[in-house]
Amino acid sequence: MFRTIVVRQGKNILTMKAILFTIFFTSFQIAYAQNQTDEELIRKARQNSNKAIANRDIEGIANFWMDDYLVIRGSGSIEYGKETNIISWKKMFLETPQTYYDRIPSEVVISNNNPDMAWESGVWKGFNTYSKGGRYSAQWKRKDGEWKIQAELFVALEK
Repeated sequence: MFRTIVVRQGKNILTMKAILFTIFFTSFQIAYAQNQTDEELIRKARQNSNKAIANRDIEGIANFWMDDYLVIRGSGSIEYGKETNIISWKKMFLETPQTYYDRIPSEVVISNNNPDMAWESGVWKGFNTYSKGGRYSAQWKRKDGEWKIQAELFVALEK
C-alpha cells in the first residue's frame, strides 16, 4: 500500500508539473502574441504616417503625435508640442511643397516593464530637403488603446 501511494504521489507531482508548465507556456505565448500585435500596430502606424507626409496631410501626420510630442530634428533643432510641430510642418510644405520624408523602422520593441511603452529605431530618408537621411528613434506610448508618438530623435547623416 505504501508503494502505491508513493507512485500515485509521483504521478500527481508529474501531473502538477505538466499543468504548471502548460500554464506558463500558454501565458508566454499570449504575451508574445500581444507584443507581436503591438509591434504590427506600430509598424502600420509608421507606414500610415509616411503616407500622410507624402500626401502633405498635416492632420494625418499629427494624428500620430501625443499632445506633448517632442522632436529633435535632423538639423538638431528641438520642437515641443503638437501644435508647434503642426505650425512647422505647414511652414515647410508652404515653402518647399516637394519635401517629404520616409521613415523605415528596423526595430520595434515593446517594453517588458510597461507594455504601454515602445521603442522604434531605423533609418529615415529625406527628399528635396537639406539632408538625404540618417538614423532615427521614436518613443511610442499607448493612450486610450492607440499607439501615439511621445518623442522622436532624428540625426542627419547623409548629404
